[in-house]
This record gives sequence, structure tokens and C-alpha cells, in this order.
Amino acid sequence: MNLLLVAAAELEIAPFLKTNYLADILITGVGIPSTIFHLTKKLITKKYDLVIQAGIAGTFNDQLSLSDVVMVKKDTFGDIGIEEKGKLYSLFETGFTGKNDFPYANGWIINDNTLLENTDLPVVNAITINKIGDNILQNKMVREKYSADIESMEGAAFHYVCMQEKIKFLQLRSISNHVGERDKTKWQLKNAIINLNNELIKITEKI
Repeated sequence: MNLLLVAAAELEIAPFLKTNYLADILITGVGIPSTIFHLTKKLITKKYDLVIQAGIAGTFNDQLSLSDVVMVKKDTFGDIGIEEKGKLYSLFETGFTGKNDFPYANGWIINDNTLLENTDLPVVNAITINKIGDNILQNKMVREKYSADIESMEGAAFHYVCMQEKIKFLQLRSISNHVGERDKTKWQLKNAIINLNNELIKITEKI
């Protein structure tokens, strides 16, 4: 199987890189633009059977514990739209694009890969945003708008490219922090990375 492993930063998959892995590696850099550019460029040069994105994420969901590892089924761009009078309006609500225009389905980019169901990991919904921070209003708006479990800065971009290129994909995330918490002493970055890579190794060994 031709497998591509994608991460925003090498730190996120450093333990995996120390194993005898059989995968191509792509470090895209952080954020939506670099993910779209570098992933698209890579997929043009070689055909892959599966692409896996692995990284850390913040959680909105109190039922998820720090360092938990999850699979993302649905993702979308959470802060593309219009903010007006304390409310957030998505592109779909503004009429700039249709909520079912490919690759969207009711405003989400949904992964229907059956591999999601072949693990014991929780399957969650995510949003992708350009700006991570402690802005209470921003975090409240996106949480209420999308009822997402986690947020990242690359996931929806990854889904978007893979759907456009018609390539099977998985987005694997480990929870490093609660959304809005910027005190790094309250994060579990080290454990999140360890758990992320342990699950990544299990998944790649099965496929």
C-alpha cells in the first residue's frame, strides 16, 4: 500500500519517525494555506492508496480527556464567514456558497472511509480555524455554531484536498488542551504526542 503520513509539525509525529515505518512523510507547516498547498503538490506527484493526517488538537468536549486520541469524521472551516453583532454567519448562511456544493455535505466535509469504524477510538466532529486563542467570544461563537468536539488549524484543509483528489484519508488527533486554555502548564502535550503516535503505529501496522 502506498501510504502518505501528513503532519503540520515534525514534533507531532517524532516517535513514529523513529520506527521502521513504511510510509512517505509530508510536513506541511501549520495552518490552512500551507496544508492545502503542500498536500496538493504532493498528491500531484504520486498516487496514494491512503493519506493519514496526525496531529494535536484542542477540545470543546468535556467528555474528552487530555491526551485522548480520536478519529475525525466531519470537519469544516469554522471561522470563514462574517461576524456581526456578536454572531457568526458561515459562508453557507451568507449565500456565498452552497452547503451541499462538493465537497461539502450540509456544510461539512465528511469522511466516509470505513476504516474509521475499524478502531476503538472515539469518532468526533471538528472545526478548523485560522486563529487559536483565548478570545472567549470567538470560542463561544464557534462552539455554539458547530457543536464540534475539537478544533485544529489544518483538519478541514486536509479533508478538502483529499476529497477533491478522490483519495481515501484518515484524520487522527490527540487532545493536548481545552480550547481557550493558553497556560501551557495545564496542557498535556507530551502525553498527547505519545498516545497519538502509539495509535498511529497500531493503525499503520494493520493496513
